[in-house]
Amino acid sequence: MFQGAAALSLDAKGRLTVPSRHRDALQGTSSPAASSLVLTAHPDGCLLLYPASAWEPIRARVMGFPALDARFSVWKRLLVGFAEEVEIDAAWRVLISPELRKFANLEKPVMLVGQGSHFEIWNHDTWEKQLQQLTAQTHLPPGMEDFAL
Repeated sequence: MFQGAAALSLDAKGRLTVPSRHRDALQGTSSPAASSLVLTAHPDGCLLLYPASAWEPIRARVMGFPALDARFSVWKRLLVGFAEEVEIDAAWRVLISPELRKFANLEKPVMLVGQGSHFEIWNHDTWEKQLQQLTAQTHLPPGMEDFAL
């Protein structure tokens, strides 16, 4: 389970260092392993980082979308078209390709935000705007009327 938010910095090559608290969950060991991760684009302008095993059922579902329906084709192009298998190096870094960095407007400061089965990677300023919008909302979305903390 991936939860929590962490402010991180990309290095000059576009690598993100995985925080120590998330290493075991991503790899299942105390050192980097050969298992891969998948990075892809999200329509909100962030990136998604999945363990490959968690990504496979999502990819299979997206690939099952109707091929000739333009409403589905755009999702295929975004989710599968940007998907890249990446590995964690010996220093616990993940290289984010120039294409994905450009898509999400990632610069040196980024936010890594846990979403249960995966992480979102946000441009730091865009994340701050998301938080401002969220805290400015006074009404819960439909279906959350009975939600309590």
